Amino acid sequence: MNLINLENVSKAYGPKPLLDAVSLGLDDDDRIGVVGRNGGGKSTLVSILARSTGADDGRVTHSRGLRLGYLTQRDEFPEGATVRSVVLGDRPEHEWAGDTRVRDVLGGLIADLDLDAPLAGMSGGERRRIALARLLVPESDLLILDEPTNHLDIEAIDWLARHLKARRIALLIVTHDRWFLDEVTERTWEVVDGKVERYEGGYSAYVLAKAERSRIAAATEAKRQNLLRKELAWLRRGPPARTSKPKFRVDAAQALIADEPPLRDSVELTRFATARLGKTVYDLEDVTVELGDRPIFEHMTWGLGPGDRIGLVGVNGSGKSTLLRLLDGAISPTAGKVIRGKTVQLAHLSQNLEELDPARRVLESVEEIKRRITVGKREWTASQLLERLGFQGDRQWTPVGDLSGGERRRLQVLRLLMNEPNVLLLDEPTNDLDIETLTELEDILDGWPGTLVVVSHDRYFLERITDRVAALLGDGRVSMLPGGVDEYLDRRRAGTAVKPTAPAAPTPAAPATKGSSQNWKARKDLDRLERRLEKLSKQEAELHEQLAANATDYEKLQELNEQLKNIQTEAGQVEEEWLLLAEDLG
Repeated sequence: MNLINLENVSKAYGPKPLLDAVSLGLDDDDRIGVVGRNGGGKSTLVSILARSTGADDGRVTHSRGLRLGYLTQRDEFPEGATVRSVVLGDRPEHEWAGDTRVRDVLGGLIADLDLDAPLAGMSGGERRRIALARLLVPESDLLILDEPTNHLDIEAIDWLARHLKARRIALLIVTHDRWFLDEVTERTWEVVDGKVERYEGGYSAYVLAKAERSRIAAATEAKRQNLLRKELAWLRRGPPARTSKPKFRVDAAQALIADEPPLRDSVELTRFATARLGKTVYDLEDVTVELGDRPIFEHMTWGLGPGDRIGLVGVNGSGKSTLLRLLDGAISPTAGKVIRGKTVQLAHLSQNLEELDPARRVLESVEEIKRRITVGKREWTASQLLERLGFQGDRQWTPVGDLSGGERRRLQVLRLLMNEPNVLLLDEPTNDLDIETLTELEDILDGWPGTLVVVSHDRYFLERITDRVAALLGDGRVSMLPGGVDEYLDRRRAGTAVKPTAPAAPTPAAPATKGSSQNWKARKDLDRLERRLEKLSKQEAELHEQLAANATDYEKLQELNEQLKNIQTEAGQVEEEWLLLAEDLG
């Protein structure tokens, strides 16, 4: 049965149309993934389909009585709302507690939250899970989900995929999470140049079909064609589950990748890395780290060698970001030793966007570090690398202040690479990046000779760019997992299994539990730290202005520089506390 029809729909913001005379339909058995570049019209398309945004031209038709659930990228709730009022409304407990689906949603997404807790002050991850629970509790004919995996960890993404696969309803999903697309969707729409190109199958099949179209038409530029073939080669050589997807035509795939070399020459890269790093990169010996009165790592011994490519996963609060900060020297161990190789040249991409001069042009902000670098055996100019990461033509001369969050993230990654480090620490590098940019970044990192540690909720990126997975399981140690992310999820499910009963709903008169009072204290501390960081940021900006105003007064400059160093040191300590609390509450 047809649920939604679009007839000659057009929509523009400014001179260039995002959608140009688009006609398509969505049926009750469709499970569709929507892909395309950032700013290309994906969110606009689904918003028009949901009738949340009006079209400039054309017609949008919904079937009579359509039960539609729509998740936007922004989680908005009524003032004074609680978890219960948002997710369950005024339904009596005996009604929802006896519903298997409702119990599954509550247990899968918000089991750690007090149902009577107010939403004010909750973290982005908690608010996203509550918004998803609100959407999944009612019966629906169609769910439209715009970036549903934002702010979710690997476990929550895995649960959501399994839940949606079990519910045989129509789905339309916008996401950059390629693993999630492959797990949940059966068709793909690509929004490109105002049109919607349609493909059968999930992401893997989409990569194959797009590579075939490129080969047959011979009209796509060679660079993009090679990237698609290279990614397809990885899909074919990866876990068997990928190549058994419906409609994934193995024979055609083999013909396309017959002459494609392996993604990475591990022996050659290790040789390069050893030449640049020597035998010692990092050795952590009997390390204990405590923040406040809380132990994060206890008697941990772990080593990183030249050419290691490690994906780091772990439960919230287990210390993933803390481990990276331990490696970069931002924090010191309470006990034990961190031995760092003498030739280590480190670059650390944190989750916070680096402050850049908003007046500088994009190309200038890269060339001020270096004009050209060598990746593997090939030399690249700053302009060529910018083009690969989505800064085409005149966009390279855009002021940094005019860039979007995703563009700033790309610029931050490129500035790090231009320093030619031999050790890279990447904390959630895929945030705000579209799929095309991700494949370009993966291709660049394929030829990068050095040691790599990646923290990411993007399972596809993690498996694609690293060779081994290490886990922080909350026991204060680092555990290597030969079975990768699958082994991590199996261990977590085995260790957190619960009886399939309805979660207890605390009555309004019930006293707060110790856990909930600790959460409230943590949120209060988080607010305090955010206010302190904001104050320190203002003081730092004022000092920069004073430095510029006293550029010729040497004594004054020394005094101001000393004040600036003190503020930056304090800001780093406050930020570390904030990151730890944010992990706990995520």
